[in-house]
Amino acid sequence: MIERYTLPEMGELWTDHYKFKTWLQVEIAVCEAQAELGQIPQDAVDTIKAKANFEVERILEIEAEVRHDVIAFLTNVNEYVGDAGRYIHLGMTSSDVLDTALSLQILASHQLILTQVESLIQAIRYKAQEHRDTVMIGRSHGIHAEPLTLGFKLAGWQAEMQRHRERLCRLQDDIAVGKMSGAVGTYANIDPAVEAIACQKLGLKPDTASTQVISRDVHADFLTTLAGVAASIERFAVEIRNLQRTDVLEVEEFFAKGQKGSSAMPHKRNPIRSERLTGLARILRSNALVALENVALWHERDISHSSAERVIFPDSCILMHFMLVEMTQLVRKLLVYPENMRRNMNRYGGVVFSQRVLLALVEQGIAREAAYRIVQSCAHQAWNQPDGDFQQLITKNPEVQEVLSAEEIEACFQPDYQLRNLDAVYQRLDI
Repeated sequence: MIERYTLPEMGELWTDHYKFKTWLQVEIAVCEAQAELGQIPQDAVDTIKAKANFEVERILEIEAEVRHDVIAFLTNVNEYVGDAGRYIHLGMTSSDVLDTALSLQILASHQLILTQVESLIQAIRYKAQEHRDTVMIGRSHGIHAEPLTLGFKLAGWQAEMQRHRERLCRLQDDIAVGKMSGAVGTYANIDPAVEAIACQKLGLKPDTASTQVISRDVHADFLTTLAGVAASIERFAVEIRNLQRTDVLEVEEFFAKGQKGSSAMPHKRNPIRSERLTGLARILRSNALVALENVALWHERDISHSSAERVIFPDSCILMHFMLVEMTQLVRKLLVYPENMRRNMNRYGGVVFSQRVLLALVEQGIAREAAYRIVQSCAHQAWNQPDGDFQQLITKNPEVQEVLSAEEIEACFQPDYQLRNLDAVYQRLDI
């Protein structure tokens, strides 16, 4: 049975209830700041904190009439608070609440994503350690190239995810930004000190120079970073898909007991998780493009970004976390077939060792062009032939026999030479 994906933590962050909860956090933080500065009575703030509440269904009911989400929210909150509610939202504009609360949602999502990035890094590291010495063929242009190890391939994945972790860590400070600067951002009806105190209470810093909204380059930075992580996951997934091809079959996704691969063909074991991840990466890239389109708003603000952000932020954060969880499980349960790797690497008599033979001939004094001609001729003669045997052709070649002994030729067909410097990479990554 295919494992079901459940993520109440991330899903909860993007519900209406959590959204309105963050709106209320922002409003109360502003009230507390204004009370500290002596601008509103402390007893009113105490009443607000004690009584403030909301009901999602009631907010939506009011919004259906007034056609304004923040007004609907404030109306419902005031139904709980009473007279002290007149101090809520004092001097603020809607975007003060919306953008600051959105930052809180993004930050909470960011923490879950960062935690799961670390889980994926550890899963890759463990698998790389396990297959540090599992020799396989490297490929360029989809064609056999030279030997490497599965651990080395996975080391590249680990390094890539570590770079994403660093990017996400750097990003945290940039996205932890709020604004309570009022209409068009001029602080005409609210003291900048209120913004400073309120943001500190919320774990944010004031936007350096907001308009009526926080400039959308901040949000675009976040979503393009997620798109970058998704692109890497797609790269890993595509590699697994290619290595799972029937005529390759060097690795394979875990296939659970009772799982079915095809409604028509019982033999099928398809790389469905990798294919799913490949498709979802396209959505993350598309959402990043929308975020970039949202940067150019009219003058100090419009709301063309708003409708799009109601889709791209929850979708991107939930999908990103899902992709990380899915890839982590995929790596942990990945099936590896070393025998198939050895068989594939040695097809046609080890043509993949052609460069080693070439260099051995050059080292013995044969001109490079002449050596290349000899090796290429033997390699192409063996290539893609049912009985092709490159090593045998090289061994029997008169020009080769003149300069290389049988032992020296045999040494050219051992992968140890190509792998001798991989420890340097493993040490960099603590594998």
